[in-house]
Amino acid sequence: MNINQFQEHLIEYAASIGIDKIGFTSASPFHELKNRLIRQQELGFASGFEEPNIEKRTHPELLLSEAESIIAIAIAYPSKMKDAPSSIKGARRGIFARASWGMDYHTVLREKLALLELFILTHKPDARLRSMVDTGELSDRAVAERAGIGWSAKNCAIITPEFGSYVYLGEMITSIPFAPSEQMEDQCGDCRLCLDICPTGALIEGGQLNAQRCIAFITQTKTMVSDEFRAKIGNRIYGCDTCQTICPKNKGKANLHQEAFKPDQELVKPLLLPLLSMTNRSFKETFGHMSGAWRGKNPIQRNAIIALAHFKEASAVPTLIELMEKDTRPVIRGTAAWAIGKINTDDGLTALKKAEQTEEVEEVLDEIRKGLQFYILEK
Repeated sequence: MNINQFQEHLIEYAASIGIDKIGFTSASPFHELKNRLIRQQELGFASGFEEPNIEKRTHPELLLSEAESIIAIAIAYPSKMKDAPSSIKGARRGIFARASWGMDYHTVLREKLALLELFILTHKPDARLRSMVDTGELSDRAVAERAGIGWSAKNCAIITPEFGSYVYLGEMITSIPFAPSEQMEDQCGDCRLCLDICPTGALIEGGQLNAQRCIAFITQTKTMVSDEFRAKIGNRIYGCDTCQTICPKNKGKANLHQEAFKPDQELVKPLLLPLLSMTNRSFKETFGHMSGAWRGKNPIQRNAIIALAHFKEASAVPTLIELMEKDTRPVIRGTAAWAIGKINTDDGLTALKKAEQTEEVEEVLDEIRKGLQFYILEK
């Protein structure tokens, strides 16, 4: 069969294995993206999680010398959760962002791309292929935009007419000259709801994000969270969905059809206190299949402490005191001390005064003093 016939055959196969959207684009360099990435680095807006080599991010031929085209895929994930458990006094809960619900999307999309590779090589044995999801060199969003999966929105997400912005993206560089898909026109118009509602002002302007201020990034860091952002995090223990939930294009997009991503309510909206006593092993056994677990338990536990402070959950104070006094991690001791002050109980005051006399790490001492300051402010 000729290339066009094979391309149609491939599109049908992709749908049969659960890929929600597929598009094609040339493997020519991403010149506009290159300029944007250079500007991001100059402004200090990059997260540091990205591939640092901008040439590799924008020149597919550096990743596959025979590159002719790129296949982009999208798989939708749910925006709604049935029977979500309530967060109540004495049983406070955190929340994982929707992009971490169900099975780790890296695993799911890699499996789909592997099936696509096998299908292609069965029909075109001489084809050269290279697939990637999220952690690869190419920008998933730039590829998806050029391949007609959706348009690049002001909130820096790809929005599809069918599934909104609740889609995971992946791509495959190929040596096959597939016909390019038609690109989609920007449909954001004058709307700027995502820019106006961003809790930390991380969305600088349409399509430009300061990742250093983005809650989705901050919840994945392993250091002490800056004072400026603690109140903004709320009960988020991984990621942030605010710029998606506000988007009119996401209205009515439930996307409940992908079994792999259906959430376990107790995992995506977990009780906060039990998180604080988890070992590395128990954390991995419980949450290891979720993408939100990729940084390990430390950031999740730190964020859980911030969430308990957000709720002013007095029942958590004994556990927080124990963490402040005995935990070996300065970030956890310090965050616990700050949270004790925010919750503001008599037992907490006694414990903070005692810890101030025994703590030796200056970073933690600073947090203890912040905690004590809350008691002064309350008077």
